[in-house]
Amino acid sequence: MQRRHALQTLAAAITLPSFAPLSFAQAGKPIRFIVPYPPGGPLDTVARLLADKVKDTLGVVIVDNKPGAGGNLGADMAAKSAPDGNTLVMGAVATHAINPWLFSKLPYDPIRDFTPITGVAQVPNVLVMNPQTADRLNIHRTADLVDYARKNPGKLNYGSGGNGSAGHLAGEMFKAQAGVFMVHIPYAGGNPAQLALLSGQVDLTFDNLASASGNIKAGKLRALAVTTRQRSSAMPEVPTVAQTSPALEGFDVNTWFGIFGPARLPADVTQRLNKAFVDALNTPDVKARLASLFAEPMAGTPEQFAAFVKRELAKYEKVVKASGAKVD
Repeated sequence: MQRRHALQTLAAAITLPSFAPLSFAQAGKPIRFIVPYPPGGPLDTVARLLADKVKDTLGVVIVDNKPGAGGNLGADMAAKSAPDGNTLVMGAVATHAINPWLFSKLPYDPIRDFTPITGVAQVPNVLVMNPQTADRLNIHRTADLVDYARKNPGKLNYGSGGNGSAGHLAGEMFKAQAGVFMVHIPYAGGNPAQLALLSGQVDLTFDNLASASGNIKAGKLRALAVTTRQRSSAMPEVPTVAQTSPALEGFDVNTWFGIFGPARLPADVTQRLNKAFVDALNTPDVKARLASLFAEPMAGTPEQFAAFVKRELAKYEKVVKASGAKVD
C-alpha cells in the first residue's frame, strides 16, 4: 500500500505543471519583434530581413511597428514584456543612449530594463557642405573648416533634423572638441535640413551617410569627413573627423541599432537568440543589404553589446547636457 502511494505521488510530481517562465522554444508562440519606428526605414528594413533569416532556427518572427515618442513607446513595450524570449525590440542610439537625457520622464531604464542580445549595424554621419559655400569660404578640408570657424565665431551655421537629433549632437560635439562656435538651425526632419543645405540656406550639416550619399556622388554636396572612428567602406576616400585634426581625436558619432529583450531574460534563451541573429547577420545576402544601406555590421556577443551601450549612454549624457537640448 505504501509502495503504491509512493508511486502515485511520484507520477503526480512528474506531471505537475512548471510555473517557471516558458522560453520561446517551449511556448511555441511566434516572436514579436518590435520596431519602434514607422515602416520603411532602415531599422524596419533590416528587422524584416532578419526575421525571415532566423525563422528556421527560431520559428515565426513577426515584425511589429510601434512608433511614437521618438522610439520610446516601442522600447517601453519590450521593457515591460515577459522575460521569455517571445518579445524583442530593435533598439537604437536614440532609444538607449540619447533619449534618456533628452526626455525628463522616460518610462524605462535603458540599462536596467533590457537584456542586450547583439548589435546589428551602425551608419556613419558625414560632415557635408554646399560646394559653392565651401569654395567661397576656401574650405576644402575639415581643418580648413575648423580654422575658419575659430577666426569667425558665429558666422557659420549648421542644420539638423531637430533638437536632440544625431546631426544636432554631432555638431555640438564637434563645436566642443574643436573649440569653435557655430549657430545651430533645427529643421523638422533630416530631409528639410538637407534641402536647406542644397539651397545654401545653411552652411553645413552632419547628415546620415545613406541619405546624403546620392548628392555627394552627384557633386551637389561636398563630403569633408565621416563621423565614425573608422572610414566607411562605402566611401573609403573620405577621412574620419578624428583624422583631420589633433583636437578632434576620438570623435565618434554614428546611428547604431541592435536587438534587445526585456530584463531577466534567461541566459540560455539569450545565447540562443544571439546565435540565431549573429548567424543571420553573417550571411552574404544580409551583409550585402546592409552595405546597400551604407551600414557597417556590428554583430557580437551580448556582453560586447552591453558594454557598448553603456559607453554610448555615458557619452551622450555629456553631449546632451552640454547642448541644453530637451524634448519635454
